Amino acid sequence: MNVRSLCLAILYMGDATGYEIRKLSTEAEFSFFVDASFGSIYPALNKLEADKMVTCRLEPQVGKPARKIYSITEVGRQEFRDSLNIPPQKDLFKSEFLLLAMNANLVDRETLQAAIDRRFAYLKEELALIDDARKECEHSGLQWISRYGRSVHSASLKFLEDNQHELLAMTQPQNSGKLAAE
Repeated sequence: MNVRSLCLAILYMGDATGYEIRKLSTEAEFSFFVDASFGSIYPALNKLEADKMVTCRLEPQVGKPARKIYSITEVGRQEFRDSLNIPPQKDLFKSEFLLLAMNANLVDRETLQAAIDRRFAYLKEELALIDDARKECEHSGLQWISRYGRSVHSASLKFLEDNQHELLAMTQPQNSGKLAAE
């Protein structure tokens, strides 16, 4: 899936501005699929409009420039449905925390404990985001993926809670001044 398909997916659910699409794709229920930025969303919307997959109307605002509201067309709906028939790429998972964990022997215990604490906070924030998205939407597909995401993040949190002592045991003594042997 790409930003173009993501825009169509969001617009399939209802009309939106580019800003709303960006917000949904980075902070809400659509944030779990594709990385999207203003720099990629607006060119995608322009191309979708040129390809007659979306339309754009201006909505006047008091004291501000008019807002561009995007709507999906029937051609865009079909394009999105067709894109769902393409086998998805493998999921991408990248974690700076795991790079630190892999090299725990090169840092002191306090540094690693702080990173673990930040990871706990991150996972709990993600779980709260998932729960909030789930409460706000009755869409059955969103409910399913919310449960999936909750399961993945809960398992990660539990693993870290149960095994952080092993990771902390790998650290070098505080103030050793030397890198641990590789």
